[in-house]
Amino acid sequence: MPGHQFAELTWEEARALPPDGLALLPIGAIEAHGPHLPLATDVIIAEAVAASAAERLRARGRSAVVLPTLAYTAAPFAQAFDGTVSGHADHITGQIVDIARSFSGRPVGMLVLVNAHFDPAHLEALGEAVAICRSEGLLPVAYPDFTRRALAAQLGDEFASGACHAGRYEGSIVLAVRPDLVRIDRMRALPANPASLVTAIREGKTSFADAGGPEAYFGFPADATAEEGAALLDVLSGLVVDAADPQAP
Repeated sequence: MPGHQFAELTWEEARALPPDGLALLPIGAIEAHGPHLPLATDVIIAEAVAASAAERLRARGRSAVVLPTLAYTAAPFAQAFDGTVSGHADHITGQIVDIARSFSGRPVGMLVLVNAHFDPAHLEALGEAVAICRSEGLLPVAYPDFTRRALAAQLGDEFASGACHAGRYEGSIVLAVRPDLVRIDRMRALPANPASLVTAIREGKTSFADAGGPEAYFGFPADATAEEGAALLDVLSGLVVDAADPQAP
């Protein structure tokens, strides 16, 4: 078998996967992430977390493959910024449900959503997809929602505060995974923007600009480090593993 990327398998190799195997689905977006991070930041993070989690699951003796990334979804908060690709939320819901239907009965036993995009419309779409999968009795879906308070608290003060778009949290992870895509000089010169997106959403704001992020970033980007990014990846992949395989030691 050439690797653990599902799309690299032949159909016969896919048929040979064990029925209790796990299929990890990275989910991101193409949207503005300040003047210093790439449009694909969420995609990069989701793929890195999924790859790390799959490796840890295999170390536990579980079969785990990584599916091709879902990179286009609802991103209305960033749609005013050039480069953002935002679609209807029901499209991402439909894609996830279709994937679950395709896998029901073959060749894996659980779909694991590894999401790194936190626009409210997108999160609602993911919740709807999980609900449909459960109501239709499709294969089990594990979805560790990192925005939930108990999980967010494990991802650092910036993330927990809600001021975490293209800030220290995301900047650190991209520095750890794809430092070549970070505009370092620009990032180090950016002033802190502690405005909380969580608070803005509660107040009814619907765009980054209205929420206090005229350059499409929130948090403390100048404080990002690759070392912190590696530590965050370890925590994130651990949360995915715990959601996908909670009974394992």
